[in-house]
Amino acid sequence: MVSPPTRLTWILLAHSVVTQLITFVLRPTMSYRALELGVPSAGLGALAASFAFAPLLLALPAGNLVDRVGERRVMVFGALCMTASSLAFVALGGHVAGLLCGSVLLGIGHLGCVVGQQALVANASSRAAYDTAFGRYTFAASLGQAAGPALILLFGGGSRIPHTGLIFASSLAGAILLVALSAALPTVTRPSHAPAARHDEGVAGLLRLPGLLRALTTSCIVLSAVDITLAYLPALGTERDLTSGTVGLLLTVRGSASMISRSFLGRLAARTGRRRLLVGSTLAAGAAIALMPVDLPLWTLIALLVLAGLGLGVGQPLTMSWLAEAAPPGLRGRAMSLRLAGNRTGQIVLPSAAGLLAAGLGAAGVLYATGLTLGWAAFSARNLPIDSASP
Repeated sequence: MVSPPTRLTWILLAHSVVTQLITFVLRPTMSYRALELGVPSAGLGALAASFAFAPLLLALPAGNLVDRVGERRVMVFGALCMTASSLAFVALGGHVAGLLCGSVLLGIGHLGCVVGQQALVANASSRAAYDTAFGRYTFAASLGQAAGPALILLFGGGSRIPHTGLIFASSLAGAILLVALSAALPTVTRPSHAPAARHDEGVAGLLRLPGLLRALTTSCIVLSAVDITLAYLPALGTERDLTSGTVGLLLTVRGSASMISRSFLGRLAARTGRRRLLVGSTLAAGAAIALMPVDLPLWTLIALLVLAGLGLGVGQPLTMSWLAEAAPPGLRGRAMSLRLAGNRTGQIVLPSAAGLLAAGLGAAGVLYATGLTLGWAAFSARNLPIDSASP
């Protein structure tokens, strides 16, 4: 995935954009529909966690499947699950059980698409280009993450609750496009960076990598912070009487800022080192999120979302790049799925804990706690052995 972009690159990047667009418009819309149905703030944490529960159980099998049958087939399956999710929201979204069903299907579909995408980047890129390749890939993901909430502006952005039914229906068209993009992926010829790993080495061999558990912990905390922001910024907005359009704008600003940091990731990592960049960006994001509940002018809140987005945009591609570099060929699908399993664990535990916290302290308390957790993750990451040893 080094310049100039190939046909594979363009289809993969478009696939990433559409995957994240659908996910990042449906997830805050789920929160708004739950608020319409009278679900309390504490229940939003359970709804957010439902997105991650099934993928937690399926992440490692999905990675094994990618290594055995190829990325494209798993991505087609993921796209079909996202289509089923959109249908569930349209047909069953008038009930909490329907929202939970749609959220679980969305999580499974997202898993299939993302584990296939990440393995494809790792297998189709040269070792020396991993930071740039994963920066480009996650830039596309951020583009989708920014565009998804922006759709809220088109469907009742001037009111506190947007037209959730129209958003659910429009997501179906995106899901059908995702199926077409999955089917259009060309066959990949993998470069041989090293002797292929034995399949029986599996996850056990990956777990012996120095610093792996600490890297996975940092990755899952950063991703969970994004999830909590998606779930609780709408709740904070309703508490402060902000319109849904304003909340959509704030979420779009966060996603756009992540795009900026990811577009320069290769150069930033080469100049500062992966570890220093990871620690500094995570610490900055934690400080910004901890300040969001303070009663500040809108322009200050926007500035905080910019800082949070810049910081949160770095953690995922850096840990992907290091893991792809450390894992041998033949195990990269499982390596990425192991990372995703760690992420999904965090996406269940941390939002669920946030829901309990919200019951007593509201959305503000959740954001305070998220900022502190990111600060701890930055401290923990200071000794990670993730600086590239590649030429």
